[in-house]
Amino acid sequence: MIKVKVHLRPIVSKINLPTVLKTTILPGDSTERLFIATQVGEIFHMGNGGIKTFLDIRPRIIKLGDSGGGYDERGLLGLAFHPEFYYNGLFYLHYSVAGTQGPGALSEPFHPDPCDSKTLHPRWTNRETQYDHIDTVEEWILQPNGQPLKRRTLLNLRRPFSNHNGFNSLNFSPETGKLVLTTGDGGSGYDPFNLSQDDMEICGKIIEMDVGKATSIHNPPVVTRFNELPASIQETLTVIAKGVRNMPGISFQRYYHQYIKYAGNVGQDLVESIFSFVHYKPIPVTQLIQASLMRLEPDQEGCINFGWRGWEGAFPTSMVRACSENPDLDEKTITYYNEVIQTSVRRIQPLTSYFHNDPRPDKFGGTALTGVQPYMGNGIPALTGSVVFTDLARKDGFQTPVQGVLAYTRARTDCKPNDFSVIETNYNFGSQSAYYVALGTNLDQTKLYLGVYGSIKVTDFNQGTVFEIAP
Repeated sequence: MIKVKVHLRPIVSKINLPTVLKTTILPGDSTERLFIATQVGEIFHMGNGGIKTFLDIRPRIIKLGDSGGGYDERGLLGLAFHPEFYYNGLFYLHYSVAGTQGPGALSEPFHPDPCDSKTLHPRWTNRETQYDHIDTVEEWILQPNGQPLKRRTLLNLRRPFSNHNGFNSLNFSPETGKLVLTTGDGGSGYDPFNLSQDDMEICGKIIEMDVGKATSIHNPPVVTRFNELPASIQETLTVIAKGVRNMPGISFQRYYHQYIKYAGNVGQDLVESIFSFVHYKPIPVTQLIQASLMRLEPDQEGCINFGWRGWEGAFPTSMVRACSENPDLDEKTITYYNEVIQTSVRRIQPLTSYFHNDPRPDKFGGTALTGVQPYMGNGIPALTGSVVFTDLARKDGFQTPVQGVLAYTRARTDCKPNDFSVIETNYNFGSQSAYYVALGTNLDQTKLYLGVYGSIKVTDFNQGTVFEIAP
């Protein structure tokens, strides 16, 4: 693939950890503005050469960073503007709710042992009390006086662990006009309860929500499974995909009269993966529930399955036993053999993957996928029509201090896997660490925005910079 070099042009600095970068046009305005959501609960927009607060929900956000030494995967995770936002002022938020901290689903850290079946299939019991926190998805409206106001709650989700809640988790589909929610598998590691493959579990899915349907329920119950939702909410939901571990959202690239969908799955130990698909058949949640009640296998033809927890990208999920004397001989053992077999023909293959350790000179060792966005602009011709992705922190030892990495690939017309290439950048971060935490684009996908943070701790404040990726 062609080697690409880009410039990083700073737009704003000294902000908190950016989780979502999106653009829209405010009602009554004529300029497309960049909106920046931070993990701690602020939403800013850029315009007239400065930055202005759009909404501040920090009091609504769960207290972050207490139990993980400052690292946290909760907070303000999703922001999406309705396709008719200019006319109706509607937008949507996904965040972790203040005051909902629980003890967690397991009393001890989860460590599956392929040689001990008792460790492979624990159950999430006493869900009303054994959970980590509650996430909510809400509908807001920008009033004529310019003040945002919450209208209703669409979902209240009880989460078993603090991590894998999804991020950049709300996007509208240009095909269906529906709100798309990406949910992580619930957290810990190795998906302890196999929630991502369970059709009744809300965890580990990509879900379409028809926000145009009135449910008359403004504060739904807190749930973990689809069959616990009121019927009127069930009827607004369809499932696009399952087998999700943790995703930086879903993005859409227009290709003639259809759209290529891109979704990245954050890996466990081995590999980060970017998937692409065009055709799919969403399954109404009401059909899944009916099949479950009748103890039948639902018709899942056309439903996308990314394969987790049995598969990590294109590979059976494995546990790595280190050989200290010779790391080249590290032993890898299949963790969930039965799940590998059951999902072997149902899952889709990744478009591309990159490894946590890669000795090839033109590749890189990654940590965690943090963004996947198509680029349709002409400003960087070598990237036109490609999909760009970013990793939190390069692990191959070439960067001191830590720095993230940009790369790109392309969907192939024959739908086969493709290679990827690193995108070189010219920006000098000096002695400051630069974790690449978010990737965004504008409405017509002709610009790319990169969120960078000087720390992976949400409790380290004001270390964020948002860049435009420029020629």
